[in-house]
Amino acid sequence: MAKGAASGRTGWVVAALIVLVILVSTNTWNPFPGIWEWVSTSQPVASSNVVWQQRLGSGPKSVTIAGNSVVVEHRTSVEARGISSGAQLWEKDKDWAAVAGEGLDSVVVVGELLKKGYEVLDPLSGFVRRSDKRAVAVWTYRNALLDVHCDDAKECQLTAWEPRGTTPMWTVELPGVGFVLFADNPDLLDAKPLSARRVEGGAGGPVLMPSLLGFPVDGKVRVVDTAAGRVVQDFEPDRHDRHVVVGGRVIRVQARSADGTCYFTVFATDPALQREVWRHEAVNLRTAEGAGCAQREDPAGGQNVIVGVTADGREAVLDAYDGRVLWLGAQGEKLVAVDDQFALVRASGGKAITTYQFGVKRARWSFTTADTKASVAITRFAAIVAPEEPDRIVALDPATGRTLVEVRSSAKVLAVGPTGMIIGEQREIGFVAFGGTTQPASPGSVPAPADTSLCDGPKDPLCGQGK
Repeated sequence: MAKGAASGRTGWVVAALIVLVILVSTNTWNPFPGIWEWVSTSQPVASSNVVWQQRLGSGPKSVTIAGNSVVVEHRTSVEARGISSGAQLWEKDKDWAAVAGEGLDSVVVVGELLKKGYEVLDPLSGFVRRSDKRAVAVWTYRNALLDVHCDDAKECQLTAWEPRGTTPMWTVELPGVGFVLFADNPDLLDAKPLSARRVEGGAGGPVLMPSLLGFPVDGKVRVVDTAAGRVVQDFEPDRHDRHVVVGGRVIRVQARSADGTCYFTVFATDPALQREVWRHEAVNLRTAEGAGCAQREDPAGGQNVIVGVTADGREAVLDAYDGRVLWLGAQGEKLVAVDDQFALVRASGGKAITTYQFGVKRARWSFTTADTKASVAITRFAAIVAPEEPDRIVALDPATGRTLVEVRSSAKVLAVGPTGMIIGEQREIGFVAFGGTTQPASPGSVPAPADTSLCDGPKDPLCGQGK
């Protein structure tokens, strides 16, 4: 009986398809143009405050604001669009892209997968400012560009350039590298940023080049002083420990299994002096899970801070340079975003996001939302809160909590700049201006945010004294 019913339904479907083909072939009725028009019609990425919206040829891999242009990385191409109108400025058949520098001094670094070399482009014109044919790795920062060339598998050179420079700032030796140029910015030994579902991880653009970088090579680590352009330490890490280089220190996390749990000790050393400068007992940097204590994750944090959990279950932010506790949460509070100046904390009730500035005892500001799982992130130019039900995106001044812009949108924040942000959903991207601004201001008219990451932040007593 069931088989007969199924056969009957199949017959009706076939008959309906035959009728549809006859109607289309005789131009009596054709639903496909209407369907295609419905699929291809752009939907607004936000209810208001969108200066412009453009539909891309494909969903972007990354979007970065570079001065007066917006750099969009696709799977097999790279394009730039004007930040004032969204009009396309240029397009290149390249597989990866990254931005170095900031403001009008930005450049776009592009290359091809599994192929040595890269090109440095002007963001507005796409003009090739410098090209390289031998590099096997590239890292981009606000104040520098690093590349690696190898004569053979065990002899390589790490070279630093100013973003728009044509002569190297310095070169140091590396005993080989463990990666091929699959894309830009291969992983180094550093802290990982906290993530937010509706804010792209690199939305804030490139960061300043850290004062120390740790390069993993064949089971060993080479630590490079980027200010002096010299190697300061080589060491072979214990396979049971976890190492990162953060805030001018080499951080070692030791995990010991006992009594069905993990016991942690965090050590920080000055690689130039080869001595320990601080340690914390019983602070869990979330590098391991389970009683086996195998450490497979890097600690979370910023360029100069790391995030952990104390023995009594409270979250904490530690100064990587001197080990001070910069913020210690109450029971039930959850750290949702952090950089080198601010900690954004969700209250135990879940409806308030409170911001603390390191070194200031009282909270700077608080934002209330009914969504206990709202996405929260912090960038140089704005703190982002993205609640759902209803979907919203709110950009706030990190220092004061003043609302820069608020829109009704389910889109994702792709990039944040001094005058606004790029939001996007699937193939659609749009520019949302801060404070009602419709045109991006010149770099000189936008005050730069205080940057505490220079010289590893103001807590470094030798900052600016020729260290």
